[in-house]
Amino acid sequence: MPLIIAVLLLALLLGGLGFAVKALWYVAIVVLVLWVLGFVFRGAEGKRWYRW
Repeated sequence: MPLIIAVLLLALLLGGLGFAVKALWYVAIVVLVLWVLGFVFRGAEGKRWYRW
């Protein structure tokens, strides 16, 4: 019985980790698109659109 519980917990942990990694990929893609759009819309003025 403890082995079954351990396997189920491991499956839940790996499933949750996979979802978190996939969500982080989506966040990274959105940030990259916003970064590229910032260059497109502010490139002609020569000013930086970000603060850092």
